Amino acid sequence: MAGLLVAGTSSDAGKSLIVAGLCRAWARQGVRVAPFKAQNMSNNSMVCPDGAEIGRAQYLQALAAGVEPSALLNPVLLKPATDRRAFVVLRGQPGGRLEAGEYTGGRVHLAAAAFEAFEELEAGYDLVVAEGAGSPAEINLRTGDYVNFGLARRFGLPVLLVGDIDRGGVLASIFGHWAIVDDADRATLAGYLINKFRGDQGVLDPGLAELTARTGLRCFGVMPWLDQVWLDSEDALAFAKWPRLPGRAGTLRVAAVRFPRISNATDLDALAAEPGLDVFATAAPTDIDNADLVVLPGSRSTLADLDWLRRLGLADALAARAAAGRPILGICGGYQMLAEIIDDPVESVRGTEAGLGLLPARVRFSAEKVLGRPSGSWHGQPVVGYEIHHGVVEATGGEPFLDGVRAGNTWGTIWHGAFENDAFRRAWLTELAEVVGSAWRPAEGAPGFAERRTQMLDDLADALTEHVDLPALRELAAG
Repeated sequence: MAGLLVAGTSSDAGKSLIVAGLCRAWARQGVRVAPFKAQNMSNNSMVCPDGAEIGRAQYLQALAAGVEPSALLNPVLLKPATDRRAFVVLRGQPGGRLEAGEYTGGRVHLAAAAFEAFEELEAGYDLVVAEGAGSPAEINLRTGDYVNFGLARRFGLPVLLVGDIDRGGVLASIFGHWAIVDDADRATLAGYLINKFRGDQGVLDPGLAELTARTGLRCFGVMPWLDQVWLDSEDALAFAKWPRLPGRAGTLRVAAVRFPRISNATDLDALAAEPGLDVFATAAPTDIDNADLVVLPGSRSTLADLDWLRRLGLADALAARAAAGRPILGICGGYQMLAEIIDDPVESVRGTEAGLGLLPARVRFSAEKVLGRPSGSWHGQPVVGYEIHHGVVEATGGEPFLDGVRAGNTWGTIWHGAFENDAFRRAWLTELAEVVGSAWRPAEGAPGFAERRTQMLDDLADALTEHVDLPALRELAAG
């Protein structure tokens, strides 16, 4: 068995995509490779074919590696509900709550589950590429760690440190990681990789040489900025980094509301990938007024994010928009907010409160989480999606829409992933364009969402093959 841990100097350093690219590159060489992340902290998740819930990034990495997504790849998923509380998903199913004070010492059973999953995974593959979480140099969290150095030392994994040069200060950050950790953790550090580089590498090389001389860590390569590789992020920091490419006549402006506890923001990716759509995140009422479509994405704290909508004046802007017949789309938590009544004795424990009242529906939160992969149709177009929710919505009127409801030009669906269905997405957007008087129509010959994702993974693997010493990394992983 061989293994490697890809850690990052920070969140959103690019380690998720680096792992996906490594899996893709080695899988193309015939290596039986699997991704792994012992613990994820993210509200972007996916339902596997077996009904297990895992981080969205690990689902993408499984696609890159050509393996069946399962809870083995991400045995512990923490879904933040407040600044001091997270809901636990353990081996793909609800596993209670974790309070802030329990983070360092209250995770013994989670570590045991993660280590057991890694052992099961390594028994079936030639190579396991594990992804760390956040930064491994957060020494205040070192006690009880089982996703960074704790995992590396338990299974003898060499650590590749990924640094994001676009943030600035990458040389100092890598040196600081090497310097601040203890000797035993430092011994697992094998080298580093510079990510998101733009410019003349000749200017950077002297700094890399000095960094290697001071630390003894090898530079395995410098990855260029890949502005067309951006799908399926798990990190809140990466939300709304869609490329805003020049549109053509009839561009549709899509405003995505940036909830504080946004969940499954990847639902917007399929819209952002569609030619002629300008998708952007906002918390401004003026953007609600000016967009052709406003999307309320999912939320891990429906009532708290609804309070936020009202405080910022967004609720009033949405009400005015609905009254004028201008399109609004709510997905999962966003759909729940559009309802008339929300009864939540589970998530917020606040009981019954008024929703926005823009859709004829009532919401009741249940202790049992719904996880599923539903299918259906809309105007003859087949649609498949996935469900992750405690809130059960009962429509009391309107027109059915993907296990949700439409009233006027306000739509709500409990399904995630519906807009990844190309024919449905384009048919729905064509109707939307007619409603708002836009000349937008689907671009002839434009690639579908799955095709775009596959191309991004191949582009990522190609860049790694060109700019990173993959044979040396493979040798390192082999011990």
